[in-house]
Amino acid sequence: MSSELIKKYKNHLYNEKSPYLLQHVDNPVEWYPWGDEAFNKAIQEDKPIFLSIGYSTCHWCHVMAHESFSDDKVAELMNNVFVSIKVDREERPDIDKIYMTICQMMTGSGGWPLTIIMTPEKKAFFAGTYFPKQTRFGRIGLIDLIKRIKELWVNERNELLNSADQITFSLQNLDQESPGDKFNQKILRETYQQLSRQFDADNGGFGNRPKFPTPHNLIFLLRYWKRTADKKALEMVEKTLRAMRKGGIYDHIGFGFHRYSTDSIWLVPHFEKMLYDQALIAIAYIEAYQATKNVEYKRTAQEIFSYVLRDMMSPESGFYSAEDADSEGEEGKFYVWSKRELEKILEEEELELFVKLFNVEDSGNYLEEASRKKTGDNILYLKNIPDIEFQKKLEKNRSKLFNSRIKRIHPHKDDKILTDWNGLMIAALAKGATAFQEKKYLEVAKKTVNFILSNLLESNNKLLHRYKDGVSEIKAFLTDYTFLIWGLIELYEATFDIFYLKTALELHEIQINDFWDKDIGGFYFTAKDGEELLTRQKEIYDGAIPSGNSIAMLNLLRLSYITGNHELEEKADILLRVFSNKIKASPLAYTQFMVAIDFAIGPTYSLVIAGDSDAEDTLDLIKLIQQEYIPNKVIIHRKTEHESPDMDKLSNFIKFFIKLDNKTTAYVCINKTCQPPTSNPHKILDYLKADWKFS
Repeated sequence: MSSELIKKYKNHLYNEKSPYLLQHVDNPVEWYPWGDEAFNKAIQEDKPIFLSIGYSTCHWCHVMAHESFSDDKVAELMNNVFVSIKVDREERPDIDKIYMTICQMMTGSGGWPLTIIMTPEKKAFFAGTYFPKQTRFGRIGLIDLIKRIKELWVNERNELLNSADQITFSLQNLDQESPGDKFNQKILRETYQQLSRQFDADNGGFGNRPKFPTPHNLIFLLRYWKRTADKKALEMVEKTLRAMRKGGIYDHIGFGFHRYSTDSIWLVPHFEKMLYDQALIAIAYIEAYQATKNVEYKRTAQEIFSYVLRDMMSPESGFYSAEDADSEGEEGKFYVWSKRELEKILEEEELELFVKLFNVEDSGNYLEEASRKKTGDNILYLKNIPDIEFQKKLEKNRSKLFNSRIKRIHPHKDDKILTDWNGLMIAALAKGATAFQEKKYLEVAKKTVNFILSNLLESNNKLLHRYKDGVSEIKAFLTDYTFLIWGLIELYEATFDIFYLKTALELHEIQINDFWDKDIGGFYFTAKDGEELLTRQKEIYDGAIPSGNSIAMLNLLRLSYITGNHELEEKADILLRVFSNKIKASPLAYTQFMVAIDFAIGPTYSLVIAGDSDAEDTLDLIKLIQQEYIPNKVIIHRKTEHESPDMDKLSNFIKFFIKLDNKTTAYVCINKTCQPPTSNPHKILDYLKADWKFS
């Protein structure tokens, strides 16, 4: 970049790729990216660090930026007192996780924007989230905070440094693992009971407000229902999925889900749309469809994919990260409708039906949080989901509104491509392809894998985390490996192309080598050659996104069953024991890990289909199995039309499986005990449904 061009910027973010950092490139605050330049400057000038962490589609990050970081007076104070660093939490989740943990330790809560004040040695002594410019309503303003920190740094430096040391010591000793015992079905029952107590029987979902979709809760409950035949478990899933689909959290015009509901009834969302939410929620609807055959769930998953493929896919076939909640400086403006707008777009008969169905009111149908008054705008929501035929009639109206909405100013799109979130979408598309027999999803998933392997894989075959504007950077984190491996396993079981299994195993070997704790067990979030931070964390909590260790646990088990490699299962057993005491203390926080425990406890099924790839009986049998809800299974296709030395090498037992009587033959094993081989589809399903319902 030329020196003339650099001069027009007011800080040091001009070379960054992060959309979030670039949003702050014109701030008068002298922002630095995370790196040696900033920390060396702080040491040389004897200044504390002001660390601000957020992401590009974060509403309150925008508010704080507009209110304070764009203000010359605030910037002058910050530049005088601090060296200021901006971090994109989606690019550097390792940094975010450490300082968010500190914020939660110090304040009891957390969120974004995350505000940390720390020493040049990266040790925090103050933490908070959003701060207004001026002190108000008992919340200290940024101007007063800066002045107070300056006074303490000058006059009470030793107390601050002692506090920073104590906080760092507490952080480093926070996650000392104490390996415990194995689990049995009791832990699954306890998790179910805790979810039952949290369940909102009136509105669906868990807890009160704000209400997050948390799809891994639903995925766990589906498995618990399959295991026990407890109807309440399935009812909780269906009540929640229907309520979400009816509510304002769902975009009824352009499809896809907003991030969470600010109320308990799913009406008023926080309007941003995240790629990971689309992937995980789609998986919940896909599995609910497989379990119930309710086409409403299939349609919702397909609509989510329609949104993602239309609005979130790059020309190179990677998926973008998110869309903002705000447009034209207002949250949700892109998505809401006044009655007058609808009158201009829809014909009179259409309008009458649409207004009634989507609960449109002249004065607006929701309250402004700040004033508790009607806004005049309407968030579209349903009280009842119309049947498929009626939805087809409504499609003309939806298309009219969609075409009108396209002309509005769109929310900002965060167009960086993250390996881990793309892995989730690959998994979702592969699952959708098998459940719905939809080849289009499969082709997209394949292209995305090719994009990642072509653009986010270093010469040493290690992954990178982020791609933006043709540049791939940042060493991969645990979730980049585990989520992509999950996608590759799903893609293998959808296509039986051994390339995906081989790639999954190669990446898994790197994951074990670079992330596994060789002393205690479990996976660190950062690689052994990653940047040295205050501590090297192991994440297990299943929040908005499942933890890397939760997905790693299930990947280990599935790969063990597919390959016959018992060492992978042994690692899964160690992983389970490492975190068992923490999980026992609060199982509700680890529902994705519970999905892996459910697989480990069993019954677990391994199924080898021996048959020619293009034979009709082979294709029919695979299709039959793929459409059933049998979550704790692995499926392998032994292609009998030719020798498969590569597959025989990857899976050390399948070379013994052959066609019998020249018919496609299934070999089913339950908990590693094999049943007689059969070509009878009904017999195969009987095997796969056996022994589920036990206490």
